[in-house]
Amino acid sequence: MLAGLPLTFTAPLILAALALLPVIWWLLRMTPPRPREIAFPPTRLLLGIDQHEETPQRSPWWLTLLRLLLAAILIIALAGPVWRSADPVETGQGVLWMLVDNGWTSARGWDAQVSAAEQILMAAEQDSQPVLFAATAEGPAQNFTPEAAASALEKLRALEPRPYPPRRSELNIGLREAARSSPPGAVVWLSDSTSTRDSFLTDLAQTIGQVPVTVLTGLETPMGLKDLANDADALSLTVVRHPDQQLSSATLRALDLKGLVLGEVQASFDAGATETRASFDLPSELRNDIARVEISGQAAAGAVQLVDDSWRRRTVGLISGQSGDLDQPLLSPVYYLERALAPFSDIRRPRDSDIAVAVPALIDQGISVLVLADVGRLPDTTVQTLREWVQNGGTLVRFAGPRTAGGSDELIPVRLRAGDRSLGGSLSWKQPQHLAVFPEGSPFSGLKVPEEVAVTRQVLAEPTSDLPDRTWAMLEDGTPLVTAVSIGAGSVVLFHVTADSSWSNLPLSGVFLNMLRRILAVSNVAAASETAEDGTPSQSVLPPLRLLDGYGRFGPPPVEVTPVGAAAFREAQASRRTPPGLYGTEDGFRALNLMQSDDALMPLDLAAFEGDATEAPYPASDPLDLRSVFFTLAFLLMVVDAIAVFLLAGGLSRLGLRGRAASMAFAIAVGGMTLATITPDAARAQSTSAELQALESTLQTRLAYVLTGNPEIDDTSAAGLSGLTQFLAERTALEPGSPIAIDIARDELSFYSLLYWPIDPAADKPDDTTIARIDTFMRNGGTILFDTRDHINATANEFASTPATLKLREILEDLDVPPLEPVPLDHVLTKAFYLLDSFPGRYATSPLWVESLEESTARGDRPVRAGDGVSPILITGNDFAAAWAISETGEFMFPTVPNSLSQRDYAFRSGVNIVMYGLTGNYKADQVHIPALLERLGQ
Repeated sequence: MLAGLPLTFTAPLILAALALLPVIWWLLRMTPPRPREIAFPPTRLLLGIDQHEETPQRSPWWLTLLRLLLAAILIIALAGPVWRSADPVETGQGVLWMLVDNGWTSARGWDAQVSAAEQILMAAEQDSQPVLFAATAEGPAQNFTPEAAASALEKLRALEPRPYPPRRSELNIGLREAARSSPPGAVVWLSDSTSTRDSFLTDLAQTIGQVPVTVLTGLETPMGLKDLANDADALSLTVVRHPDQQLSSATLRALDLKGLVLGEVQASFDAGATETRASFDLPSELRNDIARVEISGQAAAGAVQLVDDSWRRRTVGLISGQSGDLDQPLLSPVYYLERALAPFSDIRRPRDSDIAVAVPALIDQGISVLVLADVGRLPDTTVQTLREWVQNGGTLVRFAGPRTAGGSDELIPVRLRAGDRSLGGSLSWKQPQHLAVFPEGSPFSGLKVPEEVAVTRQVLAEPTSDLPDRTWAMLEDGTPLVTAVSIGAGSVVLFHVTADSSWSNLPLSGVFLNMLRRILAVSNVAAASETAEDGTPSQSVLPPLRLLDGYGRFGPPPVEVTPVGAAAFREAQASRRTPPGLYGTEDGFRALNLMQSDDALMPLDLAAFEGDATEAPYPASDPLDLRSVFFTLAFLLMVVDAIAVFLLAGGLSRLGLRGRAASMAFAIAVGGMTLATITPDAARAQSTSAELQALESTLQTRLAYVLTGNPEIDDTSAAGLSGLTQFLAERTALEPGSPIAIDIARDELSFYSLLYWPIDPAADKPDDTTIARIDTFMRNGGTILFDTRDHINATANEFASTPATLKLREILEDLDVPPLEPVPLDHVLTKAFYLLDSFPGRYATSPLWVESLEESTARGDRPVRAGDGVSPILITGNDFAAAWAISETGEFMFPTVPNSLSQRDYAFRSGVNIVMYGLTGNYKADQVHIPALLERLGQ
């Protein structure tokens, strides 16, 4: 530090040269300025004058001061001045231990952590100090061997926040062994300012002994979400904040699968509170569309709660077979069921008492679950209707009763014995039976079994080989209480007791509500379910589908992530092996969220170090190297000095300037130099080129291509789209404007429905911001035609991966790309304007890839149709632009392969169809166009 200022020098010894300034001052005083030259013809009069000792004129004081200042500035610049925002961290002697928290709680302040770590590691690199670098969320498999600071810098720059809490205690063994072989000289811990419930601090304090410890704290911890609940009136969550958090409110957003905002709500914290509850008061239909809830402005995995089918409110239909429901409604089974189901489902009651009419009516209302309370035999037509509904994903829940004991239809999971088993009957037990522990693999697994639940009567199942596998709950004597079987995509569940308290007190217990909740949770979920098709406990697994990163963004699953067993998924927690995200398939998935009900954001407690740890704040800003500023200032002073010498030597007199003109010229020169050092005002008028481009693109349809930075490729794209534009104007009613080049990273993309992107293998991969722009463009209905232009090479290499193909994969790996398929014959692209069965360009061997039609309706999270059915991505290798390219003389610039006029004509037709498809969508798939298309096809 210099005079209390946060100013340091990389080479402070050079400042000793400032002691030479008095010597420089003396030399400058003794050296006169250059004499002025004045033309005086009668010099012969001076020849006879005696010469005496001459005293040289001294430099003006201001010129001497200017030169001393110049020398001082040069010395300071050579000393390497650096403006720092914080004091240097003590790194000690010997090995420096650097520990970095990189859990999800570091996401919001990650840039500050990395910047601080880089400063410390660069200082260690200058001092040739070895470093042991470890990240607390990377697990015990890290290298705990000291290494060069440059290697630690590389690790740091490859590091990123993880979507789970830091597992600090996993480092204990590795750090203990490292301390034995190479004791640390100092420990620097870049913390996330949160505490974890483990022994890390105590163990670290014992391991390092009296070694100085510096803990950087003060990062802004992101808020978190937990305790998602979809109640009768609203979808609610708990918002959690750090005790040191300054924000007293948060904005929550509810999004659907397409990323559209369905609702926003403001959550406010009471003074000193770390948790608050927020609710989305939306209709149940809208709440069922919610796929993600996030805290606005809190880019972290913990600030996201994913919603799958298990959280969506089901619409449940209730039908009772008892005629006394209306006479004694408070004693009817339906009353018990309504009270149990109402908190987490929407109830529908039939208006017609005829089951043959009531069941189809309820199905038409879109129910997910149908509950039949003591409905014995169903009409055959109703059985067939219900079977089809169950096969399509419905869940049928039946409760036993007197009618069921007298016989039932075939729509039950197990065969039943005639009659019922009751206390004191022929098939009886001496005492009421209690519930047994729920079997592993059952949806009820994990629920606490209350001791007070007793069953006095039940319907018995015929003993069969598969009965144990179809049993979800049983009594202590082994007889089934709940059985189930899967039929198609749905399931049939049977409670072997009544829904009221006449056969058991189960409906009066809390476990009854939880059992119903579990049944609704697994209903209508097409992912790997907890039971197999025959009702047995499922042994299937849920593979990772799309996982959250540390910033709460979706991405592809890493290779180290393992599938989760379907039966064990309910107990799974976010970790390195099972990060938060979606598990399953596109047809059905389950959501694993990060924060659990008992999780909290606790402040970091350093009491384990017993006062030996130094707590320091993170730097408020990055260090600023001032060498360029001082060198620039020295250069400007040199220019001013040169001008001053020129003026003192009478330079202006040679130019014909006198008096005031000279002074004015000097003032103008100095003023110009001063203005050159001033940063241009941020309010300077901006160029209107972007606005003109936007206006032109709005007023007239234009084809656009992406600039690659390769002049040859860009010129071909421009010529190709110009040729296609001319063809469109001649053959269609569309008259596009001149093609336009687009900088994919800067230009506004929303003006264009179709972008042509030729792939340059040598181009750099777009950064994250650009990828987000591309993803937004595709989500909002735009289409990008990627052209690798290399299919002739791919064919020669037997379809091996070419450099352009590898570059395209690199671009697409961070985009949410839907499943693709070659254009099928019945796709609207084949009939958008011309009737086509292939899409050739300069080459004719590559298929044109589009979004798969089979999965288009099920992929709501993809950047797909904005109502017009257009694929967001098209891929080819046929080099369309080269086939379309026309020179200024009207000649084709490139030959087709093979050289064929017919192939070129079909290349232009392919371009027309692609443009029309991008502009009009699937309008040719409408019923009104079918007669004309059949006529043109000759059918």
